[in-house]
Amino acid sequence: MPNPVEDITPQILLRAYAMGIFPMAEGRHDSEIHWIDPRRRGILPLDGFHISRSLARRLRSGAFQVTADRAFSQVVAACAERDETWISHRIQALYEQLHALGRAHSIEVWAGDRLVGGVYGVTLGAAFFGESMFSRVTDASKIALAHAVRGLTAGGFRLFDTQFLTPHLASLGGIEIPRADYHKRLAEALEGNARFDPADYSSGAASSAGASGSTQDSTQTS
Repeated sequence: MPNPVEDITPQILLRAYAMGIFPMAEGRHDSEIHWIDPRRRGILPLDGFHISRSLARRLRSGAFQVTADRAFSQVVAACAERDETWISHRIQALYEQLHALGRAHSIEVWAGDRLVGGVYGVTLGAAFFGESMFSRVTDASKIALAHAVRGLTAGGFRLFDTQFLTPHLASLGGIEIPRADYHKRLAEALEGNARFDPADYSSGAASSAGASGSTQDSTQTS
């Protein structure tokens, strides 16, 4: 893969995902992009997502509004708002180009007119590459993730790639698999044809997406 930032296009980025690698930078202002292919890969099985009873109550409460692709740039920027981030300005710009091409999507969680949580990722075939998520209030990122799982399942996706496995994702049903197993699953997912077209993102709609289990909050998937 080319390393100079100037040579990287949205098409090259999609080709990288199809090869099982993803971009990271060393900081918000880093001018270089590094390609990562972990020895062990985190995934979130779409049929194994766990929702705690407390989260299910919050999903049904109507306290939040959930939308899709309404504030993509804001979600990416919010995910990058941390002391240490791998989302450089250049990487964000590439994701925004992918979003314009219909290849990157976001799910937003709102409290009134305030964006309080969200998740975004890249789609290719029947694979969803979850990039990052954030929370500004308790459970907002979990609510975004629950709606993401519901929408991806309804859309026919087969693979939810989380890149790395965090304790937060493990508590929600995430697992870690060897690189070879991941590449096999990726190849199968790329042969599929899924659609990111959530039928219903009303508050509470995702509460039936999983079973009970303990959870803890997080701000990103990798």
